[in-house]
Amino acid sequence: MKLFDTSVVIEHIKRGVFEKGAISVITLIEILRGVVSEKRARVKELLEKVYSVVDISNSVILKYCELHSQLRDRGEVLSDADLLIATTAIAHSFTTESLAF
Repeated sequence: MKLFDTSVVIEHIKRGVFEKGAISVITLIEILRGVVSEKRARVKELLEKVYSVVDISNSVILKYCELHSQLRDRGEVLSDADLLIATTAIAHSFTTESLAF
């Protein structure tokens, strides 16, 4: 299954064209925080109908900690949100699609 990054979901919304796949709960939060409160519940409902929303599981947490340590040791920085989305894909063996990278 394909896991869509926040940037891709924003493009889907702008185009009104959606692909079958999954999103991290982090992507759901990032999208919803930018939606006016009156529309937030409806947008959430629509996104949950279009995409499978993947929660942060124990395997995601452990993979996140592992990769965070590796990146820190190399002096590389990745935002927590991006790293959580990436480790969600890795932990669940999803392919990813992102416009950010």
